[in-house]
Amino acid sequence: MEIAGKTVAFIGDSITEGVGVSEISKRYTDVFGALTGAVVLNYGISGTRIAKQKNPSPTEQWDLDFISRVDVMDRFADAVVVFGGTNDFGHGDAPLGKFTDRTEYTFYGACHVLYRKLIEKYPDAEIVIVTPLHRLSESAEINEYGLPCAPLKKYVEAIREVAEYYSLPLLDLYKNSGMQPSVEILREKYMPDGLHPSDAGAEKIADKLRDFFLSL
Repeated sequence: MEIAGKTVAFIGDSITEGVGVSEISKRYTDVFGALTGAVVLNYGISGTRIAKQKNPSPTEQWDLDFISRVDVMDRFADAVVVFGGTNDFGHGDAPLGKFTDRTEYTFYGACHVLYRKLIEKYPDAEIVIVTPLHRLSESAEINEYGLPCAPLKKYVEAIREVAEYYSLPLLDLYKNSGMQPSVEILREKYMPDGLHPSDAGAEKIADKLRDFFLSL
């Protein structure tokens, strides 16, 4: 898919907002725009999740879930990129759930609701789903709220499964990013805090996203 001059809307969390990079122009979204000539709309909000929460978060903006934010996105985007899920694992109170869920209050169900809502809003756009990156805490059984959680890999698998159900193209950064922060040399270069990409990490994501769009 050639996207020079086309509008690409990105909905995401702190990685999309740009936490970890040295300046706004180094965000993966902005690097992607420079590489491709696309017009980039960034809807990243730090700490946010895909699923809705049953209980308020200590930081109010974290509860601005992806599903509710679709309503404020530009209706005339030519493509949409969804990059989230790591905060659902990290500090969400929504359970993982199961594939048959259609509720906003489990992760599986919320993925269904989100993807369907995007398809209905953007029936002619290319909707691309991006899996979470690896993170240092990815095998935790208790999240940052002290709640039991499935490992991050299970959230990635849910994203893959629901994206496949709706036949949405999926860029699997969990599988193919080349960034695993448990390896010290890779962490230092790409993800110094074990979660957020550095300038080099953001550039790597932008490169992979550009190549992925060209393959569509």
